[in-house]
Amino acid sequence: MRKFKIVPLSKEYAAQVRDTGKDAYGHAVIEQIATGLGPCRVSLKPFKKGIDTRLLISHSPFAVDNPYNQPGPVFINKEEVEEYQDVYRFPPEIKANKKSFPLSLIGYSKEQLMVFTQLVGDDDVDELIPNIFELHSEIEYLHARNAQACCYICKIERVDETSL
Repeated sequence: MRKFKIVPLSKEYAAQVRDTGKDAYGHAVIEQIATGLGPCRVSLKPFKKGIDTRLLISHSPFAVDNPYNQPGPVFINKEEVEEYQDVYRFPPEIKANKKSFPLSLIGYSKEQLMVFTQLVGDDDVDELIPNIFELHSEIEYLHARNAQACCYICKIERVDETSL
């Protein structure tokens, strides 16, 4: 059963950043060889350290400005990549590497106010997400973040099974 949907940054957004050399805040994109695993916020795949070229941009995962609008640094591949496709499960390469990707899940209301937060720890994130949605009706969507770096990884939306 599909209980949630992973929402990566779009290919179109990434293409615009590459084409203009600027992020949504007008900051110049910083190009660098990967020194960490990332991940790319479009493909949601880890970078290959010392091999992949990544672009550092400022990004806010919110649709409207609000007190929880946390613009921050994220990375995308310099080269065009496909958006994460297996959207009904959490990216397995991130999930499997708890040391490099310690996760926190932050829940937001329809008004984009923070109403929930939980460290994933040793829990299975694919089981934790539907449980959170089931127990907390006030949560409209979640953000997955790196619990150490606090950086945004992806948005996680509820799936209304009646609309599938």
